[in-house]
Amino acid sequence: MNSKIKDKLKLLPRKSGVYIMKDENGTVIYVGKAKVLKNRVSQYFQASPKPSKVQAMVDSIDDFEYFITVSEMDALALENNLIKKYQPFYNILLKDGKQFPYIKIDMKEPFPRLEIVRKVKNDGAKYFGPYFAGIDVREIIKTINTAFKLRTCTQKISETSVAKRECLNYSLGLCSAPCTKRVDKETYREEINKVINFLNGNDDEIEQILKKKMKNASKNENFENALIFRDRLKMIAKLKQRVVANLPKNVNKDVFAYQTNGLSGVITSMVVRGGKILGVMNYSVLDAELEEQETLFNFLVQYYQNVLIPDDIILSHELTDQDTLLSYLGKKPNIITNPHGINKTLLDMAKDNASDYLEKHIEKERLRYNNTFGALKVLKEKLNLNNFPHRMECYDISNISGTNKVCSMVVFINGEKSSKDYRKFKIKLVQGSNDFASLQEALTRRLARLKNQDGESFKEKPDLLIIDGGKGQLSACYQVLQESKIQGIDMISLAKRIEEVFKPSSTTPILLKPGSAELRLLQRIRDEAHRFAITFHRAVRTKAQVHSELDAIAGLGEVKKRALLDAFETTENIKTASVDELSCVKGIHRALAQTIYDTFHH
Repeated sequence: MNSKIKDKLKLLPRKSGVYIMKDENGTVIYVGKAKVLKNRVSQYFQASPKPSKVQAMVDSIDDFEYFITVSEMDALALENNLIKKYQPFYNILLKDGKQFPYIKIDMKEPFPRLEIVRKVKNDGAKYFGPYFAGIDVREIIKTINTAFKLRTCTQKISETSVAKRECLNYSLGLCSAPCTKRVDKETYREEINKVINFLNGNDDEIEQILKKKMKNASKNENFENALIFRDRLKMIAKLKQRVVANLPKNVNKDVFAYQTNGLSGVITSMVVRGGKILGVMNYSVLDAELEEQETLFNFLVQYYQNVLIPDDIILSHELTDQDTLLSYLGKKPNIITNPHGINKTLLDMAKDNASDYLEKHIEKERLRYNNTFGALKVLKEKLNLNNFPHRMECYDISNISGTNKVCSMVVFINGEKSSKDYRKFKIKLVQGSNDFASLQEALTRRLARLKNQDGESFKEKPDLLIIDGGKGQLSACYQVLQESKIQGIDMISLAKRIEEVFKPSSTTPILLKPGSAELRLLQRIRDEAHRFAITFHRAVRTKAQVHSELDAIAGLGEVKKRALLDAFETTENIKTASVDELSCVKGIHRALAQTIYDTFHH
């Protein structure tokens, strides 16, 4: 512990707040909250034995900051915001892109349909799920649509609107066609109630319907449909295998078990809905809390940010501030920390899963550390960087003969992809094929957005900019960085030929050891930038081709072109559509539909 930390510890207040731990490079490595800042922060620097992961974090601390808050709830909210902002290595970081799917039924609609969503909103709709670990939500919806004649289209249906004709699903017996008033609201609602009954765990009715349909199809020698019904019955059987004995069908529970060996930790979550185990998920967690209860608390706060809260939450540890968690969730589930009977059985299952995962994945976690945070430490040393490369951004250009030029910006944080921060640029000012000038344009716009604090991803200052290319590309981009007068950003380029690393200050390239974790990390971000640029370029090129073909059709303006693309998704689908199908699109009258058809079939 250095003298700077000793002096700050004496000044810590006895109030609630949030503290930020930094390493020697100024990188935020941990964010925590405290009821009493002086007590909590001082604990980290006491000589008492600590878990290995906590000691590893403490050994890296060079400085800390703190913020006083009015209440624990304010501290919790601030802590979450700072974790999202800095993404510290020693905090639990549940990825935003990992939300599990739900089935949504909007009961406010006159004729509701089933939707797959990944965000649960407080909008009055019914949500069922989450579904994961071997259960495909799309297969469940197919099974439901096979048994019950619900609509699958996104068409808005009102009391007065009537479609011109039914879709193909009606002819196939898969939809009751509310769009043409073939079914009234009351009869359709009865079908919806049967679906809700099934999603709540009652399989008997849907199983009987599918068995009857399969027998009828076989009797009529419609063997193709019989096979479809058989496959849907297999899905029902698969769900039945997940039934928990002695558990009522109307019970919804989440179970969490935390196991740690002092260095690595695993939290297993088990989702029980409608008396069935919908899934079991293992999360590797590296959290530098001093107590296991706090680690579990931190996990739950992040986990329930976009997950439906069940009736019961069963935990392997008691929570020290359970009331704060309940206030944060905004709902009062029954939290059980000393379960008996079936609840104990469920928790024991979760504990066994966590222990097994921890035993088998210790080596995997060690490799992950070496390939990410460990590789960043080596990169800083080998490349003699001024900053620890906590946030790396890589840029690449894609074009064909100078047309549809685009640039990708890919972001890695703590050595791992941060897809939500990716950005893309259309090159607007450069004529012809000029990668140097294209990179300069993209980087100029990116740094201007940083200066103006414009855009969520652009607000954050990168520690390291990586350019895909050699010394020439690097020199062109470094000129832009210098002209921006923004300090505290390192820049390198990575040339593909023999994977040479160039720095602006040297004409001699740096060769990292082939196959090393640090070189593989640079290759990963470079290849990801290349992939992202090519994907964007293809999309831009395809869109340009689509518009050029549709632009030639008289009477087809932007609104009608967009309506066609919304309905058919691609130009190829528009080309193969019939006049009847084209005329079903809003704004496309029959004469225009005939013109469109003739354009592609002359």
